Amino acid sequence: MELLIEKQRDNPLLRRKEIYFRVRYGDSGFTPSRKDVREKLSGLLNATLDRLVIRWMKPEFGKTEARGYALIYDTPEDMRAIEEDYVLRRNFEEKKEGED
Repeated sequence: MELLIEKQRDNPLLRRKEIYFRVRYGDSGFTPSRKDVREKLSGLLNATLDRLVIRWMKPEFGKTEARGYALIYDTPEDMRAIEEDYVLRRNFEEKKEGED
């Protein structure tokens, strides 16, 4: 999996960084999980996982690539105050056994 940062900007009003990225996953053949992409982004951008949220990730038709939008908040409290519940669930809840 190769991760490329396409665009990054600071948003001081909402106390976060906004990142547009591209993931290339030609070797595996399937879109990587949010967890895997979050871990890779946190390593590249020196951010802790409790402040990083992937808002969306969309595979591109006919390619082994996906584009995405991630946010890195200054504090976990800022993130919980601004982000919607479904976004937080997608990023932080673990799947239980038997779920698909």
